[in-house]
Amino acid sequence: MVRLAVELANTGTLDQHGDLAATFFAEHEVTPPPDGDYGELPDLVRTALAQSVDGAAPDAVHRLLRDYPPEMHLSDHDGLGGWHIHFSRNGTPAERWAGQLIAAQLALVAAGDPTVTLGRCAAAGCQNYFVDQSRNRTRRFCSNACASRTTVAAHRARVAKNS
Repeated sequence: MVRLAVELANTGTLDQHGDLAATFFAEHEVTPPPDGDYGELPDLVRTALAQSVDGAAPDAVHRLLRDYPPEMHLSDHDGLGGWHIHFSRNGTPAERWAGQLIAAQLALVAAGDPTVTLGRCAAAGCQNYFVDQSRNRTRRFCSNACASRTTVAAHRARVAKNS
């Protein structure tokens, strides 16, 4: 769910054709907005991620919880026979559905969920966020492209310095 928040913050929308959002939307009977507009939610989520990564007070998470209060309930919709927690009802409009889920998940992160580590890309000019799922939680870049671009730039700088 935190990856959904990161996607929304980084792109301003949720890719209804991508695996992550499309799967969640289908499973929960959510119809994405036809124009991909999630209102102010992407900016609020971006601010919440920045506060989390920077170690600031979670003011934006408080606002998410106020503006998109989760509707916590148990569900067994997946047919696997086990119950799990949902934070929004199936069929809820997309912006509200995403806001409720993201508010709940980012509140858990702000409260110190040890299973989630967030980061901001260290590549020059990139401000994307990512969920660090590396073994030792030391990821620095949002993508291989940013990591490669940074490595190539550092190599070229060393070569130029030694020339």
